[in-house]
Amino acid sequence: MDDFDFDPTVSFAVWQNAFTPTEVDQIEAYGDRFAPHEATVAADAVHDVLRADVRVTHTAAILPTAESSWIYDRLQRAIRTLNDRVYKFDISGFSEPFQYSVYHASERGHYDWHVDQGKLKTPRKLSVSVQLTDPSNYEGCDLQFHAGKQIETGVRDRGAVIAFPSYILHRVTPCTRGTRKALVAWTTGQHFK
Repeated sequence: MDDFDFDPTVSFAVWQNAFTPTEVDQIEAYGDRFAPHEATVAADAVHDVLRADVRVTHTAAILPTAESSWIYDRLQRAIRTLNDRVYKFDISGFSEPFQYSVYHASERGHYDWHVDQGKLKTPRKLSVSVQLTDPSNYEGCDLQFHAGKQIETGVRDRGAVIAFPSYILHRVTPCTRGTRKALVAWTTGQHFK
């Protein structure tokens, strides 16, 4: 795992080149087969709503199937490795299907500051984003974190896996040119003690 990087002064861990260009192409081709829908935000424990002031993203669920099992297996290994080296959380698996997220500049796609926890059936412990789009194909659309005095920006390299505790405040800035795609996942486990 030569491309592993963790700077203890930032809120996230990175595994560069966790997925090869060919694998990223396969994930994109698979995700593009699904009809994306406008992403919502939680209004309360039961209802989700469209809030363009908070989030403009198109998403599709990548369910665990025979065809997608290799994606689940590879991402699970990457997450367990990052967790073992950095966070050492008690994690047991994925809490929900993977989310294929697409941000378009034509809509100024974005997701304002938020955390990945809330009134969920299963607690999220680690959040993960796989960068699918070559950074030369879009502008803006940075994955950013705010856990201290300054805003930190995640890597944009295609095939990189970024992992961070689900309680960290983060956002995706508006996409100003092109389209950015990412694969998002959440791990679960017992409540923090």
